[in-house]
Amino acid sequence: MKSLAIIGGGSWGTALAIVLAPRFARTRLWIFEPDLARRVRATRVNDTYLPSREIPSNVDVTSDLEIALTDPDVVLSVVPSHLVRPVYERMLPFLRESMLFVSATKGLENGTLLQMSAVIRQVVRQSFDPRVAVISGPTFAGEVARLDPTALVVASDDQALGTAIQSAFSGPTFRLYTSLDTIGVEIGGSIKNVVAIGAGVLEGMGLGHNATAALITRGLAEMTRLAVAMGGRSSTLAGLAGLGDLVLTCTGDLSRNRNVGIELAKGRKLAEIVGSMRMVAEGVKTTNAAKELAGRHGVDMPITEQMHQILNLGILPGEAVRRLMVRSLKGE
Repeated sequence: MKSLAIIGGGSWGTALAIVLAPRFARTRLWIFEPDLARRVRATRVNDTYLPSREIPSNVDVTSDLEIALTDPDVVLSVVPSHLVRPVYERMLPFLRESMLFVSATKGLENGTLLQMSAVIRQVVRQSFDPRVAVISGPTFAGEVARLDPTALVVASDDQALGTAIQSAFSGPTFRLYTSLDTIGVEIGGSIKNVVAIGAGVLEGMGLGHNATAALITRGLAEMTRLAVAMGGRSSTLAGLAGLGDLVLTCTGDLSRNRNVGIELAKGRKLAEIVGSMRMVAEGVKTTNAAKELAGRHGVDMPITEQMHQILNLGILPGEAVRRLMVRSLKGE
């Protein structure tokens, strides 16, 4: 594989461009905002989403999708979950059957409740049947761009595709493990953001490490129940894309979803919090889809339910914690 197109120039897309550029002869990074794309081309720094990290010289930056999608071997999409469908609809005229598709977006599509790989397939199948993989795991963009050691998972039901992406993407600071369990990897990467909002609520309320440890553990149980009900494997949720990403997002200061929870516990309104953020906190949108998926599959997800109540119905964080603690007693 010689060429890579990265669709999405936020912090994660930019970090992936930095870490993957040495693995490809040519990398193109598509940034939605033309003004930002021009600045990045001139300065080699994404001053809006990942300042102070230089983008390698072999990364061509553009805001033109046709240019970005000129004969890449791999198309790596890193746009927010609610934009995956409209962006792929725009991309469709420029896509070719020879391209390999990788999704690095963690989230679920509201309304359809589809995982990102399914959204991509649904759109691209209007032209041809695509080969799709997903990558997920415990990854803060700033640390990836700093070339700190990072491990994650590439999942696809096409084993040859997963192995090919593993080989193409892995390097001295970026290690990929393969998985055939796309469902488990994508559900883990989605639901962990919902639980992380809860972890932020606990932090904002000053409730200490006991409460956070309990939330992480029971959040993992929720993620696992849902993934298994949808056809995923429980072992996947015990790995990097499940427990690993959950711990990072629930405890790391760089977690956007955790910070949403902290601000909610301080009494700020959700609209004000989200409006003040440059980047998307995927857990806010995913909570609705997760609640609907739980109902569809008959899965008990009390943490997700209480996060939905806080985000959409305005119940106070303290009341949500009380409801979780006084639920009927049961075995672990």
